[in-house]
Amino acid sequence: MRHVYLILSIAGFVLPYYFLVTFLLENGFDLRLILDQLFANSISTFFAIDLILTAIVFLIYSFTETRRLKMKSWSLYMLATLLIGPSFAMPFFLYNRTGRLDRTTHNPETQDRSTL
Repeated sequence: MRHVYLILSIAGFVLPYYFLVTFLLENGFDLRLILDQLFANSISTFFAIDLILTAIVFLIYSFTETRRLKMKSWSLYMLATLLIGPSFAMPFFLYNRTGRLDRTTHNPETQDRSTL
């Protein structure tokens, strides 16, 4: 599963940024236009608010999990969320969290099958 998270984090970086770069090439960095288009109608506002709330929930969750599991650099996930987006930060965090859990618990594949 860990590799799936890595693939999803790459997709979460490349796919949204493709559209951002396309927008920037066509319009330049026009923050007002970005916000106008982001909140242009009810459906785009729905997606924007959903994404913002998802980012907030993820930041709270990742903060508590990095502390609980004694993972390094929660600030890395915060920056990834704010600068790239939750579509990258969340699977990237899960990739690292899974690695941390794998190192702190025994691997089920190494268990004696006769005891299952």
